[in-house]
Amino acid sequence: MADIQVILVDEHDTPTGTMEKLEAHRRGLRHRAISVYVFNRAGELLLQRRAAGKYHCGGLWSNTCCGHPYPDESAKHAAERRLREEMGMEVELHKLFEFSYRLELANGMVENEYGHLFGAVDEQPPRPDPAEADAFRYVALPELEAEMAAHPAHFTPWFLICYPTFKEYLRENGAIAVL
Repeated sequence: MADIQVILVDEHDTPTGTMEKLEAHRRGLRHRAISVYVFNRAGELLLQRRAAGKYHCGGLWSNTCCGHPYPDESAKHAAERRLREEMGMEVELHKLFEFSYRLELANGMVENEYGHLFGAVDEQPPRPDPAEADAFRYVALPELEAEMAAHPAHFTPWFLICYPTFKEYLRENGAIAVL
């Protein structure tokens, strides 16, 4: 991981350079990111539990997958690549929207990301890489929201921040019909 580069961007997602991934997180510099939300036909969201060995937020539940495009890689290609790498799924993803957030994590890392969010509806069984995700489950959104409210510490901080924007997008665009 020490040599993985991320794309540094300004507030409009215009590239301003590249930097090693951990250094960008340590310094809190804004960089491009991707998030993926995969649903089954019953309308349940596929969550992953981050592997305990991850450099931050191991053991916490999060959206289907997330990550960063490599320099000269499109956000869509990065999202599909990370879905293959993390969850073992080959799915054509659809771009939903973009969003930004800045979040200081307990371990001194800072998530300062310009995110591209992608989604899909798919029925294939996930085959997670155990180094990335040690568990997965599908959950109905009302059940997920109740669990997030009752036990926020069980979820990644970025998922807690990004989910309301995703939920609003679904409300405005007709739920999973947009996928």
